Amino acid sequence: MIARDVGPKARSAMLAEFAAEGIEDAKQQNKKALGRVPPYSVFVDNREGAPLTSVKPDGVIRAEFELVFEALAWIMQQLQMHSPVLTGRYASTHELFADGVDVENPNAAPPAEEYVFLNIQPYARKIERGLSPQAPDGVYQAVATLAQRRFGNVANIKFSYRTAIEGAIIGGKPGDRSELRNPAIVVKLRG
Repeated sequence: MIARDVGPKARSAMLAEFAAEGIEDAKQQNKKALGRVPPYSVFVDNREGAPLTSVKPDGVIRAEFELVFEALAWIMQQLQMHSPVLTGRYASTHELFADGVDVENPNAAPPAEEYVFLNIQPYARKIERGLSPQAPDGVYQAVATLAQRRFGNVANIKFSYRTAIEGAIIGGKPGDRSELRNPAIVVKLRG
């Protein structure tokens, strides 16, 4: 896009300036949508944290905003907020798994290809089928739909059923309601 009759140093400078403006615009858009600027990394010719001005004349500058962690935090908050409360046990037992492994602290989830929210209470299936007057439409499917609408540009978010076994999960198919499977929200990063 930059004219080839401009020298290499000038092309690098123009590319760096264009990238800086684009990154600043993205930061402001994220701040407007989320209330703050999420963490991000900048790669200059595949070198993380390199100065923008070090870009090659035909190089690439890429900024990656960690929006999936915003989505995970929002989903957990919504699950807790929409949970029916009798003893508080259901609301306090939503778990997050990263690539099938239980995450101790949902606010510090490790990078993963797939995240799964799951409630391990045996009555979670009943709540999801609307058998709680406090959640007549269930919890997980409703939150998954809301999350997909809000964060669908960042991740593929869907409702499913999964099974937790000793701190790990195994897959499930939508509509599978065997006695071992509980409602789940599956979050997969977009490529």
